[in-house]
Amino acid sequence: MRMEGAAMRYEGEYTVFDTSNVKVYSLLDRPSEVSISDLIDIKEIVNESDGFRSPELEELSGKVLEAKEKGLPVIVFCGAHVIKNGMGPLLSSLMHEKIITALGVNGAFTIHDFELAYCGRTSESIPNALSRGLFGFAEETNKYINNALIHGNKLFLGYGESMGRLLSGEAFPEKIDCMYPEVSVQYNAYRDSIPLCVHSAMGTDIYHMTPYFDGESLGGCSARDFLIFANEISKLEKGGVCIVIGSAVIGAEVVLKAISMAANVGRPPKLITTASFDIRDADLDEASKNNKEVASYYFRDVKSIVTRIPNAFGGKGYYIKGNHKETLPSFYRLIMKGMP
Repeated sequence: MRMEGAAMRYEGEYTVFDTSNVKVYSLLDRPSEVSISDLIDIKEIVNESDGFRSPELEELSGKVLEAKEKGLPVIVFCGAHVIKNGMGPLLSSLMHEKIITALGVNGAFTIHDFELAYCGRTSESIPNALSRGLFGFAEETNKYINNALIHGNKLFLGYGESMGRLLSGEAFPEKIDCMYPEVSVQYNAYRDSIPLCVHSAMGTDIYHMTPYFDGESLGGCSARDFLIFANEISKLEKGGVCIVIGSAVIGAEVVLKAISMAANVGRPPKLITTASFDIRDADLDEASKNNKEVASYYFRDVKSIVTRIPNAFGGKGYYIKGNHKETLPSFYRLIMKGMP
Protein backbone atom coordinates (compact mmCIF):
# COMPACT_ATOMS: atom_id res chain seq x y z
CA MET A 1 0.00 0.00 0.00
CA ARG A 2 1.47 3.33 -1.07
CA MET A 3 1.00 6.18 1.38
CA GLU A 4 -0.29 9.63 0.71
CA GLY A 5 1.49 12.34 2.62
CA ALA A 6 3.86 15.24 2.47
CA ALA A 7 7.45 15.12 3.61
CA MET A 8 8.71 17.67 6.12
CA ARG A 9 9.32 21.08 4.62
CA TYR A 10 12.87 21.72 3.47
CA GLU A 11 14.20 24.78 1.63
CA GLY A 12 17.95 24.17 1.62
CA GLU A 13 20.33 23.45 -1.22
CA TYR A 14 20.36 19.64 -1.05
CA THR A 15 17.90 16.97 -2.13
CA VAL A 16 15.90 15.15 0.53
CA PHE A 17 14.46 11.65 0.35
CA ASP A 18 10.86 11.72 -0.85
CA THR A 19 8.98 9.71 1.76
CA SER A 20 5.68 10.16 -0.07
CA ASN A 21 6.69 7.16 -2.19
CA VAL A 22 7.10 4.90 0.83
CA LYS A 23 4.79 1.87 0.96
CA VAL A 24 3.44 0.52 4.24
CA TYR A 25 1.62 -2.61 5.36
CA SER A 26 -0.56 -3.48 8.34
CA LEU A 27 1.16 -4.46 11.56
CA LEU A 28 -1.50 -7.15 11.91
CA ASP A 29 -0.20 -8.86 8.75
CA ARG A 30 3.48 -8.71 9.68
CA PRO A 31 5.24 -11.83 11.02
CA SER A 32 6.58 -11.08 14.50
CA GLU A 33 9.10 -12.93 16.65
CA VAL A 34 7.80 -11.92 20.11
CA SER A 35 4.25 -12.32 21.40
CA ILE A 36 2.38 -11.53 24.57
CA SER A 37 2.81 -15.15 25.64
CA ASP A 38 6.56 -14.49 25.96
CA LEU A 39 6.08 -11.95 28.77
CA ILE A 40 7.44 -13.04 32.12
CA ASP A 41 5.05 -14.05 34.91
CA ILE A 42 6.08 -12.02 37.93
CA LYS A 43 4.12 -14.22 40.36
CA GLU A 44 6.12 -17.26 39.31
CA ILE A 45 9.43 -15.38 39.63
CA VAL A 46 8.98 -14.53 43.29
CA ASN A 47 8.32 -18.15 44.19
CA GLU A 48 11.31 -19.57 42.31
CA SER A 49 14.42 -20.60 44.24
CA ASP A 50 16.93 -20.96 41.40
CA GLY A 51 18.37 -18.31 39.14
CA PHE A 52 21.26 -15.93 38.63
CA ARG A 53 23.25 -15.22 41.76
CA SER A 54 26.15 -12.91 42.53
CA PRO A 55 27.32 -10.89 45.53
CA GLU A 56 27.07 -7.71 43.43
CA LEU A 57 23.42 -8.37 42.60
CA GLU A 58 22.59 -8.95 46.25
CA GLU A 59 24.38 -5.76 47.29
CA LEU A 60 22.62 -3.77 44.58
CA SER A 61 19.18 -5.07 45.54
CA GLY A 62 19.95 -4.10 49.13
CA LYS A 63 20.82 -0.57 48.01
CA VAL A 64 17.50 -0.36 46.14
CA LEU A 65 15.57 -1.48 49.21
CA GLU A 66 17.49 1.00 51.37
CA ALA A 67 16.61 3.80 48.96
CA LYS A 68 12.96 2.79 49.03
CA GLU A 69 12.96 2.79 52.85
CA LYS A 70 14.57 6.24 53.00
CA GLY A 71 12.36 7.73 50.30
CA LEU A 72 15.29 8.23 47.92
CA PRO A 73 15.05 7.97 44.12
CA VAL A 74 15.59 4.77 42.18
CA ILE A 75 16.00 5.80 38.55
CA VAL A 76 16.26 3.25 35.75
CA PHE A 77 17.13 3.64 32.06
CA CYS A 78 16.24 0.73 29.74
CA GLY A 79 16.90 -0.25 26.17
CA ALA A 80 14.46 -2.03 23.88
CA HIS A 81 15.64 -5.60 24.45
CA VAL A 82 14.21 -5.46 27.96
CA ILE A 83 10.79 -5.44 26.30
CA LYS A 84 11.72 -7.94 23.58
CA ASN A 85 12.99 -10.32 26.26
CA GLY A 86 9.61 -10.20 28.00
CA MET A 87 10.75 -8.20 31.04
CA GLY A 88 8.20 -5.38 30.76
CA PRO A 89 6.01 -6.72 33.61
CA LEU A 90 8.97 -6.40 36.00
CA LEU A 91 9.30 -2.70 35.25
CA SER A 92 5.56 -2.12 35.59
CA SER A 93 5.49 -3.93 38.94
CA LEU A 94 8.48 -2.01 40.33
CA MET A 95 6.88 1.26 39.28
CA HIS A 96 3.55 0.27 40.82
CA GLU A 97 5.32 -0.53 44.10
CA LYS A 98 6.96 2.93 43.95
CA ILE A 99 10.41 1.35 43.86
CA ILE A 100 11.30 2.76 40.45
CA THR A 101 10.64 6.48 40.78
CA ALA A 102 11.49 7.47 37.19
CA LEU A 103 12.16 5.52 34.01
CA GLY A 104 14.18 6.57 30.98
CA VAL A 105 13.96 4.63 27.71
CA ASN A 106 15.03 4.90 24.10
CA GLY A 107 12.73 5.18 21.09
CA ALA A 108 12.87 1.48 20.20
CA PHE A 109 11.58 0.63 23.67
CA THR A 110 8.38 2.55 22.90
CA ILE A 111 7.93 0.74 19.58
CA HIS A 112 7.98 -2.78 21.00
CA ASP A 113 5.96 -1.74 24.05
CA PHE A 114 3.33 -0.11 21.82
CA GLU A 115 3.09 -3.07 19.45
CA LEU A 116 2.60 -5.56 22.29
CA ALA A 117 -0.16 -3.38 23.70
CA TYR A 118 -1.77 -2.81 20.31
CA CYS A 119 -1.89 -6.37 18.99
CA GLY A 120 0.03 -8.68 21.33
CA ARG A 121 3.12 -9.18 19.17
CA THR A 122 6.26 -7.32 18.13
CA SER A 123 9.79 -7.64 16.71
CA GLU A 124 9.95 -8.34 13.01
CA SER A 125 12.67 -10.45 11.40
CA ILE A 126 15.09 -7.90 9.94
CA PRO A 127 17.06 -10.42 7.83
CA ASN A 128 13.85 -11.59 6.16
CA ALA A 129 12.39 -8.12 5.62
CA LEU A 130 15.37 -5.90 4.83
CA SER A 131 16.29 -7.27 1.39
CA ARG A 132 12.66 -6.93 0.26
CA GLY A 133 12.37 -3.30 1.38
CA LEU A 134 9.84 -4.19 4.07
CA PHE A 135 11.74 -3.58 7.30
CA GLY A 136 10.12 -0.96 9.49
CA PHE A 137 7.01 -0.08 7.48
CA ALA A 138 4.18 -1.32 9.70
CA GLU A 139 1.57 1.38 9.25
CA GLU A 140 -0.04 1.34 12.70
CA THR A 141 3.29 1.76 14.49
CA ASN A 142 4.33 4.62 12.22
CA LYS A 143 0.95 6.32 12.22
CA TYR A 144 -0.10 6.17 15.85
CA ILE A 145 3.25 6.98 17.48
CA ASN A 146 3.86 9.92 15.16
CA ASN A 147 0.33 11.27 15.47
CA ALA A 148 0.58 11.10 19.26
CA LEU A 149 3.86 13.04 19.18
CA ILE A 150 2.47 15.67 16.81
CA HIS A 151 -0.53 16.14 19.09
CA GLY A 152 1.64 16.08 22.22
CA ASN A 153 3.98 18.68 20.77
CA LYS A 154 1.06 21.01 20.10
CA LEU A 155 0.18 20.68 23.79
CA PHE A 156 3.86 21.10 24.79
CA LEU A 157 3.98 17.65 26.43
CA GLY A 158 6.75 15.08 26.61
CA TYR A 159 7.03 11.89 24.58
CA GLY A 160 6.29 9.50 27.46
CA GLU A 161 3.21 11.35 28.63
CA SER A 162 1.90 11.58 25.06
CA MET A 163 2.20 7.81 24.59
CA GLY A 164 0.76 7.15 28.02
CA ARG A 165 -2.31 9.18 27.21
CA LEU A 166 -2.71 7.44 23.84
CA LEU A 167 -2.44 3.97 25.35
CA SER A 168 -4.77 4.91 28.20
CA GLY A 169 -7.62 5.29 25.73
CA GLU A 170 -7.68 9.04 25.27
CA ALA A 171 -8.44 10.54 21.88
CA PHE A 172 -4.84 11.56 21.36
CA PRO A 173 -5.55 12.82 18.77
CA GLU A 174 -7.72 9.83 17.92
CA LYS A 175 -8.77 6.97 20.14
CA ILE A 176 -7.18 3.64 19.20
CA ASP A 177 -8.35 0.15 20.08
CA CYS A 178 -5.50 -1.63 21.87
CA MET A 179 -5.95 -5.32 22.59
CA TYR A 180 -3.64 -5.45 25.64
CA PRO A 181 -2.99 -1.97 27.08
CA GLU A 182 -2.29 -3.45 30.51
CA VAL A 183 0.97 -5.03 29.32
CA SER A 184 2.38 -1.66 28.25
CA VAL A 185 5.08 -0.16 30.47
CA GLN A 186 4.19 3.26 29.02
CA TYR A 187 0.55 2.78 29.99
CA ASN A 188 1.42 1.62 33.50
CA ALA A 189 3.86 4.48 34.08
CA TYR A 190 1.20 7.00 33.09
CA ARG A 191 -1.41 5.25 35.24
CA ASP A 192 0.89 5.30 38.29
CA SER A 193 2.15 8.87 37.67
CA ILE A 194 5.77 7.73 37.22
CA PRO A 195 7.77 9.89 34.79
CA LEU A 196 8.64 7.79 31.73
CA CYS A 197 11.07 9.80 29.65
CA VAL A 198 11.86 8.87 26.05
CA HIS A 199 15.23 9.83 24.60
CA SER A 200 15.16 9.37 20.84
CA ALA A 201 18.04 9.88 18.43
CA MET A 202 16.86 11.16 15.06
CA GLY A 203 16.89 8.50 12.37
CA THR A 204 17.32 5.53 14.70
CA ASP A 205 13.74 4.23 14.82
CA ILE A 206 11.32 2.80 12.28
CA TYR A 207 8.66 5.46 12.79
CA HIS A 208 11.10 8.03 11.35
CA MET A 209 10.82 6.40 7.90
CA THR A 210 7.40 7.43 6.55
CA PRO A 211 5.46 10.65 5.79
CA TYR A 212 3.79 10.30 9.20
CA PHE A 213 7.10 11.39 10.77
CA ASP A 214 7.50 14.96 11.97
CA GLY A 215 10.98 15.64 13.28
CA GLU A 216 9.99 18.87 14.98
CA SER A 217 7.39 17.04 17.08
CA LEU A 218 9.73 14.21 17.97
CA GLY A 219 12.45 16.68 18.91
CA GLY A 220 10.13 18.81 21.00
CA CYS A 221 8.56 15.93 22.93
CA SER A 222 11.83 14.08 23.50
CA ALA A 223 13.63 17.27 24.53
CA ARG A 224 10.99 17.95 27.17
CA ASP A 225 11.45 14.42 28.45
CA PHE A 226 15.18 15.02 28.78
CA LEU A 227 14.50 18.01 31.02
CA ILE A 228 12.01 15.96 33.06
CA PHE A 229 14.62 13.22 33.40
CA ALA A 230 17.31 15.71 34.40
CA ASN A 231 15.01 17.04 37.10
CA GLU A 232 14.49 13.51 38.44
CA ILE A 233 18.27 12.96 38.44
CA SER A 234 18.70 16.15 40.48
CA LYS A 235 16.68 14.49 43.26
CA LEU A 236 19.64 12.15 43.86
CA GLU A 237 21.43 14.91 45.80
CA LYS A 238 20.85 13.07 49.09
CA GLY A 239 21.61 9.65 47.64
CA GLY A 240 19.75 6.99 45.73
CA VAL A 241 20.22 4.54 42.89
CA CYS A 242 20.61 4.92 39.12
CA ILE A 243 20.62 1.80 36.93
CA VAL A 244 21.13 1.41 33.18
CA ILE A 245 19.79 -1.81 31.65
CA GLY A 246 20.83 -2.67 28.12
CA SER A 247 21.34 0.87 26.82
CA ALA A 248 25.09 1.15 26.62
CA VAL A 249 25.17 4.30 24.51
CA ILE A 250 22.02 6.45 24.74
CA GLY A 251 21.19 5.52 28.33
CA ALA A 252 24.74 6.01 29.56
CA GLU A 253 25.12 9.36 27.81
CA VAL A 254 21.74 10.73 28.93
CA VAL A 255 22.44 9.82 32.55
CA LEU A 256 25.94 11.34 32.40
CA LYS A 257 24.69 14.65 30.97
CA ALA A 258 21.76 14.86 33.39
CA ILE A 259 24.07 14.24 36.36
CA SER A 260 26.45 16.94 35.14
CA MET A 261 23.51 19.35 34.89
CA ALA A 262 22.45 18.53 38.46
CA ALA A 263 26.00 19.09 39.74
CA ASN A 264 26.23 22.36 37.82
CA VAL A 265 23.25 23.83 39.69
CA GLY A 266 24.49 22.67 43.09
CA ARG A 267 22.60 19.37 43.36
CA PRO A 268 25.30 16.68 42.87
CA PRO A 269 24.31 13.03 43.44
CA LYS A 270 26.30 12.46 46.63
CA LEU A 271 26.95 8.82 47.66
CA ILE A 272 25.08 7.59 44.59
CA THR A 273 24.77 3.88 43.80
CA THR A 274 24.99 3.08 40.09
CA ALA A 275 24.78 -0.10 38.03
CA SER A 276 24.79 -1.38 34.48
CA PHE A 277 23.16 -4.65 33.42
CA ASP A 278 24.71 -5.96 30.20
CA ILE A 279 25.93 -9.18 28.64
CA ARG A 280 29.48 -8.49 27.45
CA ASP A 281 32.77 -8.85 29.29
CA ALA A 282 34.20 -5.68 30.78
CA ASP A 283 37.40 -4.87 32.66
CA LEU A 284 36.27 -2.53 35.42
CA ASP A 285 39.74 -1.95 36.82
CA GLU A 286 41.14 -0.81 33.49
CA ALA A 287 38.05 1.30 32.77
CA SER A 288 38.49 3.10 36.10
CA LYS A 289 42.12 3.86 35.22
CA ASN A 290 41.03 5.78 32.11
CA ASN A 291 43.15 3.42 30.01
CA LYS A 292 42.38 4.16 26.37
CA GLU A 293 44.25 1.06 25.23
CA VAL A 294 41.61 -1.39 26.49
CA ALA A 295 38.18 -2.02 25.01
CA SER A 296 36.32 -1.32 28.26
CA TYR A 297 37.32 2.33 28.06
CA TYR A 298 35.01 2.64 25.05
CA PHE A 299 32.03 0.98 26.73
CA ARG A 300 30.14 4.06 27.85
CA ASP A 301 28.04 2.32 30.44
CA VAL A 302 31.11 0.81 32.12
CA LYS A 303 33.20 3.97 31.84
CA SER A 304 30.54 6.47 32.87
CA ILE A 305 27.88 4.64 34.85
CA VAL A 306 29.93 2.05 36.72
CA THR A 307 33.16 3.98 37.30
CA ARG A 308 33.28 7.73 36.59
CA ILE A 309 29.98 8.82 38.13
CA PRO A 310 30.25 6.95 41.44
CA ASN A 311 33.94 7.84 41.71
CA ALA A 312 33.15 11.52 41.23
CA PHE A 313 30.49 11.63 43.94
CA GLY A 314 31.68 9.20 46.60
CA GLY A 315 29.37 6.38 45.57
CA LYS A 316 29.70 2.82 44.33
CA GLY A 317 29.11 1.25 40.93
CA TYR A 318 28.19 -2.29 39.97
CA TYR A 319 28.40 -4.19 36.70
CA ILE A 320 25.92 -7.08 36.48
CA LYS A 321 27.05 -9.29 33.61
CA GLY A 322 24.58 -11.78 32.19
CA ASN A 323 21.52 -12.40 30.07
CA HIS A 324 18.63 -10.13 31.07
CA LYS A 325 16.36 -13.16 31.10
CA GLU A 326 18.44 -14.44 34.02
CA THR A 327 19.73 -11.35 35.82
CA LEU A 328 16.55 -9.25 35.88
CA PRO A 329 14.20 -11.91 37.31
CA SER A 330 16.73 -12.64 40.06
CA PHE A 331 17.09 -8.92 40.77
CA TYR A 332 13.31 -8.55 40.95
CA ARG A 333 13.01 -11.57 43.25
CA LEU A 334 15.61 -10.21 45.68
CA ILE A 335 13.83 -6.86 45.84
CA MET A 336 10.34 -8.27 46.30
CA LYS A 337 11.43 -10.77 48.94
CA GLY A 338 13.19 -7.98 50.82
CA MET A 339 10.12 -5.76 50.90
CA PRO A 340 8.56 -5.35 54.37
